[in-house]
Amino acid sequence: MSGMLLRLVCTAALAAGTVLAPVPAAAVPEPGGGAAGAGGRSVAELLTELQTLYREAEKATETYNATEERLKEQRAETGRLERALARTRLSLHDSRGAAGRLARQQYQSVTGLSPYVRLLLADDPRRALDQGHVIGQLARERAETVGRLTGDVKEARALARRARKALADRAALTERSRTQRDEVRQRLDDVEELLASLSAEQLAALAELERSRTDEAQEELVASGALSGGTPPSAAGERAVRYAVEQLGKPYEWGAEGPAAYDCSGLTSEAWGAAGTPVPRTSQEQWARLERVPLTELRPGDLVVYFPEATHVALYLGDGRVVQAPRPGARVKVSPVAANPVLGAVRPDPDGRPLPRYVPPELPEGATEGSDTGYSAAYAPAAPETSLR
Repeated sequence: MSGMLLRLVCTAALAAGTVLAPVPAAAVPEPGGGAAGAGGRSVAELLTELQTLYREAEKATETYNATEERLKEQRAETGRLERALARTRLSLHDSRGAAGRLARQQYQSVTGLSPYVRLLLADDPRRALDQGHVIGQLARERAETVGRLTGDVKEARALARRARKALADRAALTERSRTQRDEVRQRLDDVEELLASLSAEQLAALAELERSRTDEAQEELVASGALSGGTPPSAAGERAVRYAVEQLGKPYEWGAEGPAAYDCSGLTSEAWGAAGTPVPRTSQEQWARLERVPLTELRPGDLVVYFPEATHVALYLGDGRVVQAPRPGARVKVSPVAANPVLGAVRPDPDGRPLPRYVPPELPEGATEGSDTGYSAAYAPAAPETSLR
């Protein structure tokens, strides 16, 4: 989600990014000729602070997203257990009814002539044998009734325990989600506070400094031999690319997964879901669970993951560019791969065969315009209370 703070060094064989020292503050004059920006800080220092705040906000967002996914799974598990418990209780009710009938039959046998006695007193031997068969069948049915009743009681008790635990886990996850949601909001409030303290000239200087660093990092990345592959996407990869391109211009919103707005991993997960290949919801899980590929073998549709904690992700478009939801205040757009420090790349469909012929989707006008970073003058809040959420 942050823009490029440090220079990326990438070899052709290593799908990981490292960073160099930032551009000296003296290289970027302050608006109006001053030596420092808000609070006596240089533009470079402000840039570093903003990038840190945005990075912390996205890290908190992805943690929140992961908890929400677990909460979604826990809700499904709780519902499944509750339905199973309801079925078991219904079966238990039926078993108890059968047991009641069994008790009444036994009572009637005690108060009248026993079926065994009636069998001994029977005049017709064949009929006696038939009655013996019936008696045996009744005995087996009674044993099955007792066994079913015992089993239903045990299952109902076990399901009730699991359902109680599932509800407790769900409550704990709900509370954790609230806490993490509040943390995201606090991180974004910190960003708002800093942005609101800056002038339009300072915001423009920040954007220009970041743009120059991104251009330099992109040149070095290309010169290193990375991004040299020109392999077409798979059929699913092409569908994912086209889905992502159709979302261009939609706003970033933390925790969102479309269709009106997206966060970074919401965009990539929805793109691949629309392509028929579901992937994990968060950038960390995408990095951890999908097959990794070197940058030299990137093909359209692959996911480029950023920062050591894998807290940002974008979808590779080809020709050294990605489609990404950058950060609050920005919109889904096409950016250079090196707009953020690259951690590596993953492929959702490693077994997908490249298409024999691929025509990249036509990009709409303005696809590359706007801020990669979300804090240019056009996106700055008008006042401290303006919300970026």
